[in-house]
Amino acid sequence: MTRFSSLDYFIFVIYLVGAVSVGLLFVREQRTIKDYFLASRSMGFLLVGVSVLAALFSGISYLGAPSEVYAHRFTFILFGLSFIIATPVTTQLFVPHFFQARFYTAYEYLEQRFSVQVRLLASALFILRVLLWLALVTYAPALALEQVTGLPLWFSIICTGTLTTVYTTLGGMKAVIWTDVVQFVVLFGGQVVILCVAVSRIPDGLSGVYEIGRAAGKLELSLSFSPAERVTLWGLLLGGTVINLVQLATDQVSVQRYLTASSLKEAQRALWLKFWLLIPVFVVFYLTGLVLYAFYQIHGDPLAAGHITKADQILPYFVITELPAGLPGLLIAAIYSGTMSATSSGINALTTATLMDFRQRLSHKPSTEAQQLRLARFLTLGYGALVIVLAFGVSRLGALIEASNKAIGLVGGPVLGLFLLGMLIKRATPWGAVIGWAAGVAAVIPVCFFTQTSFLWYGVVGTVVTVAVGWLASLLLTALSPAPRSGGGVPAAGQTNRPDPSSG
Repeated sequence: MTRFSSLDYFIFVIYLVGAVSVGLLFVREQRTIKDYFLASRSMGFLLVGVSVLAALFSGISYLGAPSEVYAHRFTFILFGLSFIIATPVTTQLFVPHFFQARFYTAYEYLEQRFSVQVRLLASALFILRVLLWLALVTYAPALALEQVTGLPLWFSIICTGTLTTVYTTLGGMKAVIWTDVVQFVVLFGGQVVILCVAVSRIPDGLSGVYEIGRAAGKLELSLSFSPAERVTLWGLLLGGTVINLVQLATDQVSVQRYLTASSLKEAQRALWLKFWLLIPVFVVFYLTGLVLYAFYQIHGDPLAAGHITKADQILPYFVITELPAGLPGLLIAAIYSGTMSATSSGINALTTATLMDFRQRLSHKPSTEAQQLRLARFLTLGYGALVIVLAFGVSRLGALIEASNKAIGLVGGPVLGLFLLGMLIKRATPWGAVIGWAAGVAAVIPVCFFTQTSFLWYGVVGTVVTVAVGWLASLLLTALSPAPRSGGGVPAAGQTNRPDPSSG
């Protein structure tokens, strides 16, 4: 198999150095916690919208979308339709709550609405989930690239983890957003190049791709209502809506970007921009999978021939074997850019949640801006190192990608249920919310591990059960004890004791 040429290595290194350099341009602008975490709330909708999109498209997405079509069907592209529901719900229901209260984290809302215990619970679950996700985001592309390009696994993990941690630690959120934008342009542009080259080598072009895909059943769409079927129209629409709401409305990685906008209107415009940008991105990413399937039906399937071991290696295999010297270096850098973008976003969000939801909320000792900024950078370094360590740990645990999808379903649905319970049901109480969340998790566990239910429905089950049980529990608890009790336990709804993060 063809490997990297000297020119490819040169372009690859130049790209990585350039990405870090962009991040380091903003080091001197980081003087306060507001600068570091929220870019001084000064970002326009264009940068915020592209950054939100880039944060959700990791190296796994770059490899996974084409491999989904190559191994299964093209119909997963309809997952994008769920954003038609998720986007207006997020812009009109969630973002105003977060922005007008001038929150630093999404989970501050849960304290304002319910109690500090509910806030800390949701924030802790976010931290655990994102740590696992970042480890997989770092490991999975590195493994695929090692087997196809010859770049050592340890090099990929340490290189991306270290460089990303450096510019995130020094440049803060503004560095993250600007590098997100640059990396997204490279990532999307690289996918367009791959698509065009592959189509040009298929007889009859796109019409030939269509005929090959149709004959292979790649374009078939199931209208079944069975939750046991892996991908159906209803699973993509309903399950996709819940998955997207988890990511857009309750995930600190996304919410933190909205909060960097200069106004509520700019934040809402950013989300709509992200929606319109998502359409061509989905088309290009999933169409690439269909085109590569057609290409290798003509030129010989490398998976069947044993040249690659997994479908998620199909994209880098094509890049290395079919493109002229120089382009592989740039396009493999695009895959790395997806990993770096997701990692920087996740690390910054983890630091924000840890400092604001735990350190600032629970500490009674005031601290200066300089002390908070030093602690933020220390936490960023620590999380960057932890992600690298966990990525090496993941390499020893085989089937963790499937396990992580189940974990996201277990965590994301019930947490979304907490937010919807607070925003839609006025009579919901703190203890009702806790009981609802526990019931949501208890319902999802057997669905995930003891049934054949598709992963698309995990979040739906967790969300619906959390809201329904939380509502009923709140009504029952209110009826049993109508008079509020003073003292310990979970505080009444709306009771908070949130210190000013910038107090000194």
